[in-house]
Amino acid sequence: MTVERNLPLPLAAALLAFAALAFTPAIFNDGDTYWHVVAGAAMLDRHAILYRDPFSYTFNGAPWQAHEWLSEVFMALAWRAGGWGGVALLSAGAFALTAGLLCRHLGRWLAPPAQAIVVVLALACMAGSLLARPHLLALPLLEVWVFGLASARSEHRAPHWSLWPAMTLWANMHGGFAFGFLMLALFGLEAVIEEPDKRKTLISWSVFGIGAVLAALLTPHFVQGLLFPFHLMAMRTLGDIGEWQPMGAAGLARFSLIIAAGLYFLLSRGVKLPVMRIAMVLVLLYLALSHERHQMVFAAAVPLILAEPVARALRMRAQMWRPRLAWVLPALALVVAIGALRLALAVPRGGRLVTPQAALAHVPENLRTRPVLNDYGFGGYLIFEGVHPFIDSRAELYGDAFLGNYAKIISPDPKALAAAVARYDIVWSIFPPTSPVVAMLDRTPGWHRVYGDDIAVVQLRNH
Repeated sequence: MTVERNLPLPLAAALLAFAALAFTPAIFNDGDTYWHVVAGAAMLDRHAILYRDPFSYTFNGAPWQAHEWLSEVFMALAWRAGGWGGVALLSAGAFALTAGLLCRHLGRWLAPPAQAIVVVLALACMAGSLLARPHLLALPLLEVWVFGLASARSEHRAPHWSLWPAMTLWANMHGGFAFGFLMLALFGLEAVIEEPDKRKTLISWSVFGIGAVLAALLTPHFVQGLLFPFHLMAMRTLGDIGEWQPMGAAGLARFSLIIAAGLYFLLSRGVKLPVMRIAMVLVLLYLALSHERHQMVFAAAVPLILAEPVARALRMRAQMWRPRLAWVLPALALVVAIGALRLALAVPRGGRLVTPQAALAHVPENLRTRPVLNDYGFGGYLIFEGVHPFIDSRAELYGDAFLGNYAKIISPDPKALAAAVARYDIVWSIFPPTSPVVAMLDRTPGWHRVYGDDIAVVQLRNH
């Protein structure tokens, strides 16, 4: 066996991604991380999947699917084993696996320099979505799925049944598994258009598709789990939620530069892409520009979609790295060392802007059990601290009507605010200082501030 003198690109990509994300505090900049950990811990304690809401007071006991239950269990186990450092390592591990797999799989078509450049651009494109949440844990499955489809097209065959378990795992970890069916439809359409035996192609891809649907049904929620992503996407108020909105200026600037770099490369080399591959990229580009959360999907899938036609046009000599025993022990030793260092160092409890720790500390214990009106982004932290929130980020639980009314309450609409206070007997509130509802409550008789800082303001109702 020949021992490689240089560190293989896929292994280098995985190790660098692992080390970088393990020490990136920004992965905790989302309050959802809090309630995902709590949900996983609750399922571990109960030895059962959650089917009803145990967290909010507005919908307590209402039907609710813990559709990301497996990711949440993993997050809870990581948190119990190593605190927030454990959650950071779990997230870093998923990111590292994605980076390593993407680099290795691109090697099927691209030469090493091209592999390195494409992976760097793809990982940079993912930067804004690297959060300790289920979508990051499921990211390797997205990569494996798209590579499986692209490989099938490269070999002029239907995808192999060995992809079905990946779909089952994906459906139990994150609702993004629906994207897998979109890619299956696009690659399948390309196959039917381009392959000479259209009847055989249609049958073979259809059989695989039926198997994929059956694989996605293997969740605790069965048909409801399969339909969940489509019900969520159909919500009218989804566009009011940050991650479902178009990306902000900073993210758009970074994304635009990466797209421009890719276009420059393709155009300067005179690369001509097949029509269906262009269509796939345009679909994913539309999703990425429409919803910030889909930028990561674009980054993971597009390199695999374009790799073969680009390599064919440029006549690249591919180099797909195969694992060698000589690198296993050194790589494991480095992973263990990075993990030990991460666990030894202090980790922030969460992103500062979604963690109103000081503000909540000023709420008397006897009031924490009373109804609260809270900011959407603070809901996760309140759940983590054992406070039942008015609302949190589980949009599918609250529904369009409630979310629409909440938008009026915090706009603020005085009538909607007064009606909510009366209906739920709300006695305190917690919002960022810039929230319009804070100024409204400051002017409302019977309300007064008890605490305020640059993260949150706590206001109490006289009673």
